[in-house]
Formats: sequence, structure tokens, C-alpha cells
Amino acid sequence: MRLTAGELRRRSQRLQRRLATCDLCPRRCGVDRGAGERGFCGVGTAAPVAAAVAHFGEEPPISGTRGAGTIFFAGCNLRCCYCQNRQISRWTGARTSPARIRELTAPELAAEMLRLQEAGCHNIELVTPSHVVPQIVAALALAAEEGLDLPVVYNSGGYDTVDVLRELEGVIDVFLPDLKYSDSETAEQLSAAADYWAVARAAVGEMVRQAGALELDAAGIARRGVIVRHLALPEDLAGSREVLSFLAGLDPAPAVALMAQFYPIAECDHSQLQRAITTQEWAAVVAELEALDLTGWTQAPSVNRSYRPDFSRADPFVG
Repeated sequence: MRLTAGELRRRSQRLQRRLATCDLCPRRCGVDRGAGERGFCGVGTAAPVAAAVAHFGEEPPISGTRGAGTIFFAGCNLRCCYCQNRQISRWTGARTSPARIRELTAPELAAEMLRLQEAGCHNIELVTPSHVVPQIVAALALAAEEGLDLPVVYNSGGYDTVDVLRELEGVIDVFLPDLKYSDSETAEQLSAAADYWAVARAAVGEMVRQAGALELDAAGIARRGVIVRHLALPEDLAGSREVLSFLAGLDPAPAVALMAQFYPIAECDHSQLQRAITTQEWAAVVAELEALDLTGWTQAPSVNRSYRPDFSRADPFVG
């Protein structure tokens, strides 16, 4: 964060007012979340937190040696049928959920951030934050007053509006968005967001404008910049060539984390998503990344590995 606590409070107040006719994400549901109305994301005015843990499974500059201080928020403004966090992304306040979801006030969320800093985490990583930006900024204002000085990482699905992202300038140090698809029909079928490609391109462009090229400290930990994640899908449903070409055309081009971790799940009955990607499909996407001279990380395909965390546990990654 590069803003004072006072400026964070002013940003928070502006964002909080938007909850009355919520337009925080591209859905622009217009509901009054302060009056108990819930839109597409299913979340009210509290921040639903499913876990706040030191996480070692992110990209090396995010997890480092001491872990990212990762806060997983429940609810989501997308409906990805293959979501590995489905246990919490579809949460709408139901008390019957097996996940350990706590609806936190701003002081309680700030306390979690400070606890993660005290535990030695490299950063505060906000996972699925798009629908709870006002709550996050309010908590950051309080935490900053109490000495929070870690980089803040914004890990979103890429379905963010430019006007809200501009409220985060100087708040977020590292942006870690997905760029999922280059085709509107696929985005509608798989994530219920036909406008995803247009919205996410604009969002990633704004993130690059704000944070620039990836900057690492002497220990290799991200201090500032953008890392874009792209998940390769079977039969090139993600439109990987178009996605990577777009990223290569940005100035500066962001770092790219190319992921091979897709695996079929029972809840997703899409006919082309009933298998993992093949070795040949993965090799073609990696070759495209290299041909475009993009830098970053490629994930080794792992047969029969499930990346689905269990949010019924205090630490969803420890079985």
C-alpha cells in the first residue's frame, strides 16, 4: 500500500456508498446490500471469509518461503462450472454450508491481516475480492493504522470494472488476475459471463497501467506488478492463443502463470470438459507462450491430481 490511512478511509467511504445500489462488479445488480438485499454474488455488507492462512501453493514470488497471507472470500461474481473453490464460491449465506465461513466486520478482517503479518507471511493475498472491495479497503485502513506494511495482492477472476479498480490505485501492490477466455460464447457457457473477454481485457489493461512490470525484492518476492494466470482447457476452449497474444501486446507485458491444473468435476457436465488436457494440447500452449516471448511460469501437468481445497478445515490445504 502506498496510501495513508486517511486516504484509505476516504476511498472506503466512497466504495461503501456504492453498496446501496451495488455496482461494484460488471453485474451491476443495483441491490441495496446494506438493507439485506443480495445480488449475483450472494454477499451482504460483511466480508465472508472461508480461510485466512499462510499459503504455499501460489507462484514463487507470491508464496516465497514463508507463504502468502491468503484470505479466501466466499461468494463470487462468476459461475465457473469447473471451479475448484466451488465449496465457497457458490455460498449465499446458507448456514448449512460445510465450509467454515465467518462473516467479518472491518475490524475483524483487519485483525486477520495483522495476524498473518505477525506470522511472517510475505504479503496479504486477497482471493476472490471483486465483490467485497469496500469491506477490504475499510479493513486495510484500520490495519494500516496498526502497522500493516506488507504488499497487498489482488487475486481475482479478472471480472472487474475499471472504475472500481481505479479506486484501488495505490492500495494494491500486485495484481494476480485470471484471464480465462477469449470467446464470449464459451464464457457464457462456462462462467455465465458473456461479456467476460471485453471486461477482463479492460481490467487487465488497467491493472498493468497501475502496477506496471513485475518487480521482485532481493529475496525474489513480488513487491509490485502484474501476474496474469491462464488455465489451459481441453480442446482449446479457453482460446489460449488469443489470450496470450493480447497479453504480449500490453506495454509492459505482464508476467504469465500458465496453468495445466484443470481436472473434470462431477458438477460440470459440459461435454468437452470430461477429461484433463492432453500432453499435446499443453505443449501447444507452452509453445505459444514461448513464441510470444512472454515470461513467467508454466505448471507441470499432474495426472490424477486434484487441486480442490477443503474449506471445512481450518487450513483447506492440509488434510
